Amino acid sequence: MNKALLKTINVAIVSVYLIFLAGSVVRMTGSGMGCPDWPKCFGYYIPPTSEDQLEWKANTDFHKGVIIIHDEALYVAKSDFITKEEFSYDNWEAYTKHEYAEFNVYHTYTEYINRLSSVVAGFVFLVLLWKVTFDKNKIRGVALLSYVAFAGMLFEAWLGKVVVDSFLTPYIITIHMIGGLLIIGLLLRAKFLLNSKNLSFSYKYNKTFHWLLLSLLLMMIIQILLGTQVRQFVDEQVKLHGFEQKEFRLLDPNFNFYFHRSFTIVVVLISSFIFWLNQKYSLGYKQTRWILAFLFFEAFTGILMYYVHFPFGTQAIHLLSGAILFGVLLYSLFVSYRLKRFNS
Repeated sequence: MNKALLKTINVAIVSVYLIFLAGSVVRMTGSGMGCPDWPKCFGYYIPPTSEDQLEWKANTDFHKGVIIIHDEALYVAKSDFITKEEFSYDNWEAYTKHEYAEFNVYHTYTEYINRLSSVVAGFVFLVLLWKVTFDKNKIRGVALLSYVAFAGMLFEAWLGKVVVDSFLTPYIITIHMIGGLLIIGLLLRAKFLLNSKNLSFSYKYNKTFHWLLLSLLLMMIIQILLGTQVRQFVDEQVKLHGFEQKEFRLLDPNFNFYFHRSFTIVVVLISSFIFWLNQKYSLGYKQTRWILAFLFFEAFTGILMYYVHFPFGTQAIHLLSGAILFGVLLYSLFVSYRLKRFNS
């Protein structure tokens, strides 16, 4: 087993989860439009720190592509030039992809950090591609999975632009999140292939455990999809009542919310039974403890969001817990399927 490659894959997995965390903080703070353009932020590689930097001024140098807020609208400099005593529309073109024209330094840098997390992950993936390409002890499938995961990252980067250009359209955000989960799945599969030779010494196969694990993963996928529908409902309430009116976010929720909430009880019961089976038959799945732990965080934050009106941090923990739980279940199922083949 190539330990260096395995460590790189682990770092890549962590980097994707950090993107999930950064993205959830953006949503939690309402910072999604902190940078109204992409990939730059107000036309800068390093965003402005005050609204004064985004105002038109006489006798001032402006560079091509920088954005200002003028008459409550965004304008982009057509070229490098020095302003005269009066504003001239000849030097500017209106930013037409959306009509959002506000500056909040807190929101801007929250979104900027989110984008930086994607850049860091991109460099990690480049290192991963280098290693899988020139690895002397190649394991079948690892390189292909890594290449596809990198292609997924490129797609996700483009989709991030679409999210901003579309003024945070909910269904595009949902596709964006699901894409991230698919990338995690690809990386976990690559990690599993690197670790697969040692599985028979660490785990035992149990038929009931296997099928319950599969059922639980499918239930979690359903829960995640339902959760995206609930989030879209919350987004609509935020647009209707404003970001600060948290008590209205789950006012008169639809059927998806109640099903999502009630279905959690079934998920908890099956997870508890899986944990019990693992302990009783000494199956070796330490992951069952993580399943219960992250399920607790997800359920508890869900309760807080509904009854305490979205306390700070609960949305981020809720989303990240669900994403990690998905990964733990998927990897456990990879292990169980391999053991099933050994015992068939």
